[in-house]
Amino acid sequence: MRVDDAAPRDADVVIAGGGPAGALAALLLARAGARVIVIERAKFPRPKLCGDTLNPGAAVLLARHVDVDALSRLGHVIEGMLLTGPGGVRVHGRYGTGIAGIGITRDVFDAWLLARAADAGANVHQQTRVVAPIVDSGGVVRGVRIRRRDGEHTHVRALMTLAADGRRSTLAAACALTRVPPSPRRWAVGAYFDDVDDLAAVGEMHVRRGYYLGVAPTRDGRANACLVEAPDTSDTDWRRPADVLQARLSSDETLGPRFRRARMCTQPAVLGPLAVEAHAPGAPGLLLVGDAAGFVDPMTGDGIRLALASAEIAADICTGVLRGTHTPDDAHLPYARALRRALAPKRAFNKALRGLVGSPAGVAAAAHLARHWPSAFASVIRVAGDAGIGGRR
Repeated sequence: MRVDDAAPRDADVVIAGGGPAGALAALLLARAGARVIVIERAKFPRPKLCGDTLNPGAAVLLARHVDVDALSRLGHVIEGMLLTGPGGVRVHGRYGTGIAGIGITRDVFDAWLLARAADAGANVHQQTRVVAPIVDSGGVVRGVRIRRRDGEHTHVRALMTLAADGRRSTLAAACALTRVPPSPRRWAVGAYFDDVDDLAAVGEMHVRRGYYLGVAPTRDGRANACLVEAPDTSDTDWRRPADVLQARLSSDETLGPRFRRARMCTQPAVLGPLAVEAHAPGAPGLLLVGDAAGFVDPMTGDGIRLALASAEIAADICTGVLRGTHTPDDAHLPYARALRRALAPKRAFNKALRGLVGSPAGVAAAAHLARHWPSAFASVIRVAGDAGIGGRR
């Protein structure tokens, strides 16, 4: 990937964050002829706590813009989901004939997509941190202040600024657009394991009372295992997250036998509290994309698809600004409307599903329903995987 080591210049659009949302927005804007600068604090490739799966909807969306076959060769096919619940509930849902997701680790996927943005003409500055937005006297964001890897403080002025810097976005917080809600207060801990038995070409979600466990196979035969739970403030076990994850896996009726020979082969990553709410997805001169526009938790496995969808919309709005259809001062308004139209139904579905899982009574009722009506939960798996979006690949 071509990385620009020179001091950043002014741009049409500056993007904070080079993850999937920021990279796709940069790619689309660069192809449209915009001068695009991406500011990324990490050096790619870098590890990222995630389920390591692009669901079918994400794969179809990406296919509109990049060579998904080339991306697929870096990963492996995901055919559906295995869902289990209390009392031996087990539902195996396939996405459908000709419909599949892509299993790929985030270090590989994120670096690949950011490289496509650089190939399209975006100037990528890694190991550079966004410090604050530049805000004019009228309250309009006009770019970002940054700190380069050599410690130099400088700035990038731009017509439009995109905050794609994750759930704890520096720009969103500086503009008072986001908050951490009082509930749910879930945390995630995840790691990779060798020698896990009975892995298949499916993602797995194991819902239990008070927590859930996700398991995903990787191309090299490992398993990505992640626990999401709302620990009690007095729970000192969470000071040792590796022990908490191991204990949940080994004591689980379904997963325990499969992880008996397993060995944790990476240090666990911890993230939380997960939920972040955005009361608006932007402000004058600024659009929030990806997790910066709001995040609950990764239960439905569609976070990357939603992030990519927001990037498409943001790129379209910014292109409109460059063409004079919108002004930087008001572009956040049509962006909010377009985002709501595109994502509100799925977000409502996710919220309902997460609320169900967060209630012990809801988990018990869902387990009873799944035991007697498994086809209903197979449909839920298809909806969660965005398997009906954009047709078959």
